[in-house]
Amino acid sequence: MILDANSIGNGSCLFADVCVVGGGAAGISLALSLSGQGLKILLLESGGRGEHKPTQELYAGEVADDKLHSPPDKYRQRRIGGSTTIWGGRCVPFDEIDLEKRDYMPFSGWPMSYSELQAYYPEANQLAEAGRFLYDAEDALGPGAPPLFKNFDSGMVRTNSLERFSCPTDFGTRYAKRLELAPDIKVLLGANCTAIRLEAGGRSVDELEVTTLAGQRFRIAARAAVLATGGLETARLLLASRDVARAGIGNEHDVVGRYYQCHIAGNVGTLTVNGDPKDVRHGYEVSPEGIYCRRRLSIAPEQQRRLGLANICARLHFPRITDPSHRNGVLSGLFMARHLISYEYAKRLNDGNPTASTYARHAMNIVSDPLDTAAFLTHWLTHRTLAKRKFPSVILRNRSNRFSLEMHGEQAPRADSRVSLVQSVDALGMPQLRVDWRYSPQDIESMRGTLDLIAQEFERTGAGRLTYNRDTLEEDLMRFGAYGGHHIGTARMGNDVRTSVVNADCQVHSVRNLFVAGSAVFPTSSQANPTLTLIALSLRLGNHLSRRLAPKAAIPLEAVAA
Repeated sequence: MILDANSIGNGSCLFADVCVVGGGAAGISLALSLSGQGLKILLLESGGRGEHKPTQELYAGEVADDKLHSPPDKYRQRRIGGSTTIWGGRCVPFDEIDLEKRDYMPFSGWPMSYSELQAYYPEANQLAEAGRFLYDAEDALGPGAPPLFKNFDSGMVRTNSLERFSCPTDFGTRYAKRLELAPDIKVLLGANCTAIRLEAGGRSVDELEVTTLAGQRFRIAARAAVLATGGLETARLLLASRDVARAGIGNEHDVVGRYYQCHIAGNVGTLTVNGDPKDVRHGYEVSPEGIYCRRRLSIAPEQQRRLGLANICARLHFPRITDPSHRNGVLSGLFMARHLISYEYAKRLNDGNPTASTYARHAMNIVSDPLDTAAFLTHWLTHRTLAKRKFPSVILRNRSNRFSLEMHGEQAPRADSRVSLVQSVDALGMPQLRVDWRYSPQDIESMRGTLDLIAQEFERTGAGRLTYNRDTLEEDLMRFGAYGGHHIGTARMGNDVRTSVVNADCQVHSVRNLFVAGSAVFPTSSQANPTLTLIALSLRLGNHLSRRLAPKAAIPLEAVAA
């Protein structure tokens, strides 16, 4: 059942076994996993079925440095489906090394084994509509699939790992019918959780307060409450709920909002591959079940440990789009159309202050490259715009065998990279956030070490040559600051209450019936985009709650007078 929260009587109290706050990938996956277990589930979503400016503005806040981090109301969507309404669909699991305690990586180590997480990846893959859980090229594409590079054989630099791509699946649209028909799930749209009220001793949640933009107010009493509101909003709600816990819930040791991570990313260097361009698999390949897949380069775990490197991957990429010297009509067309592209993707096309000469050179590229431009537009229309499973991104024919490397890497957690509350409030009276994202010299050195090892192995094998500017590496990586909407680590899990907010079951240490789902609980960020792993962790939490809340007497999910 899906209802408008304004239909709930003012001052009412709703009862449920589990109340999930947030209707994005984590919240929807969790609710679906709980369905059919004899529990009554209530799912609260702040937004509706589409964009709504006043609701989106509830995300507004401050950033310490707008060159390092986008405003908090960007890269996130406050509506059913959350940010899956705008994501690119990239699905990648974490690696086993990501969960390890690594002496060279501060605050590393997850309080669970990799096998515990891996058990939930196949179902997460299915929910994301990314096909089978196969992320090795030979397994996914078959033993006859050509390698990424024909003559590159290295035990240090791996080229057989894959990214798989969702449709991309909008969870709000894709699973709306299941949520609507499930007899044990009630979804309330336009329902903003504005406070978590603890009982007097602070050891359990008494009620959740809910407010709508229209002014309706009601309460939720649940046996378990789960925050699935993303890495930023989870910290905001915990910190703002301070009537009993004066420093904020779960914040006895000033950890909530700290250790905030994104990813270190940027286009770097020039890789010139020897041989015929057709022997480089730089584009998308299609698995037998019709899933777009793409290869990438990564450093073998034993080499990461030996050299003390963060986990980083590299994708083959085209030259910088904003520089017309690439003489490519398609890239120049993207530059000229950047104001028509959504913020999430246009940001990296707004590099510097282009002059009239720059525009003229881009225009000349388009005019002088009509065949490739026309072929690209035709392909984009048929395989992206009109296709149900969309071609993931721009891929261009490469005649020169020269590429830049698109780097995407883990950052070292640091306590002073954080989000905190400010005095200003939103339309509901909630304190707004200030985002102070910081990276470390170690992050840049790990990128440098990774690039050096890749360059060494290309030279050793004779497969090609990688060059990059060591003096401008940090500038190249930080040109656009923190990467995208990957908000990680603000309510991190761990066994030590002094450096973590939740335990291995994602339960807030100090509150027995309060849980967190999503990338806020990740202790470290990996090289991987977070979506697939946060879905897997949500499914794991669903299994835990199903066992913990074994049905007792049936509880009607209906409003009663306060």
